[in-house]
Amino acid sequence: MSIKITKLESGLTVATDPMPHLETAAVGVWASVGARFETEENLGISHFLEHMAFKGTERRTSRQIVEGIESVGGYLNAYTSREQTAYYARVLKDDVPLAIDTLSDILTHSTFEPEETERERSVILQEIGQCADNPEDLIFDHLQETAYPNQPIGRPILGTIESVGAMKRDQLFAHMAEHYDASSLFLVASGAVNHEAIVDAAQSGFSDLPTTKNNVSPIPAQYEGGSQYHERSFEQAHVTLGFPGVSVLHDDLFVAQVFSEIFGGSMSSRLFQEVREKRGLCYSIYSFNAAYADDGLFGIYAGTSESSLNELIRVTIGEIEKLTTDVRDDEIARAVAQAKAGILMGLESPHARCEWIAKHLPRYGRVLTPDELVTQIESVDAGRIKRFAERIMETKKPTIAALGAISDLESYDHFAAQFAS
Repeated sequence: MSIKITKLESGLTVATDPMPHLETAAVGVWASVGARFETEENLGISHFLEHMAFKGTERRTSRQIVEGIESVGGYLNAYTSREQTAYYARVLKDDVPLAIDTLSDILTHSTFEPEETERERSVILQEIGQCADNPEDLIFDHLQETAYPNQPIGRPILGTIESVGAMKRDQLFAHMAEHYDASSLFLVASGAVNHEAIVDAAQSGFSDLPTTKNNVSPIPAQYEGGSQYHERSFEQAHVTLGFPGVSVLHDDLFVAQVFSEIFGGSMSSRLFQEVREKRGLCYSIYSFNAAYADDGLFGIYAGTSESSLNELIRVTIGEIEKLTTDVRDDEIARAVAQAKAGILMGLESPHARCEWIAKHLPRYGRVLTPDELVTQIESVDAGRIKRFAERIMETKKPTIAALGAISDLESYDHFAAQFAS
């Protein structure tokens, strides 16, 4: 990676990572604001704003926005997470100026016309309804809410029918004015790009961004845990388990990553081999590590039959407990190799490089090199894996969220008693 970073006088950060052998480029703007910055009154506004950015500007209609990029074979999209909102394009190298002009236009001159606002409100309400009908999506909202009750980080990214239904156009303008100042945005490009040309385009295209830094910080996250059971007429039982994890700045961040690989990150993991291959208790089971700026959540998901649910949970907990005393060198080596490969393979994609840069700059104030991350991953040993497993087993209030065919699911007290009392 040959990253160049320029901070404009306005405060906007421009970062590029050229890949001269390519004929394409990825370019995007990452805003340091997501769902955890919201209140109960404007829940879902980050996601609503992401949708509205494509619905017309002073210079382009909503159709012209997408046709302008797609007519040159490009791709335009956006997403909202709990800590960031991203707007990005993938184009041929000659169309990078068009991509930057389009992105700057939607982020500085969106009009949020009333008719478009109402139309998109309807679209988002349908998206919320679709999520409610998809247990594999809905269960993760339940997990987040249960692990972080009554906290912004525990609320659904999409918002609720009530909050989105009541969202006012003026709130969208206010939210953008509060959070989309130049110092909170990162323009990142990779692939067939030239740094100086990107900087010049940024200075011109983003000149209308507010330059006053608002210094808006989210309410600190605090894992609490608990249970949430919803019996519904689904064919399967969907269950998630959650435990206190680590933040992106924690010394054990890479331990958590390697632990998750060993425990439930692949077909060779302990969960897959013991729960699915050996016992046939489910089709899908895996673990994951969600790391935030100030906290984290280690989680497990499985979809299974009602008759297998309790046994699956017991076996899963048993596998965590085994890792407190028994970690093999071969599985550490395999997990480290998988983590390294995930990093290095990802860096073959211009968009993945943009994501890498856009996540590192706000977190660390710089971009960590692949060698730095590989060194951290390779430093994980059996002792650190065992201590991480012990940390999970010492959880005083673990989280369980279950949905679907769960009438026979054992009580939360029975579940929690298998951990620290």
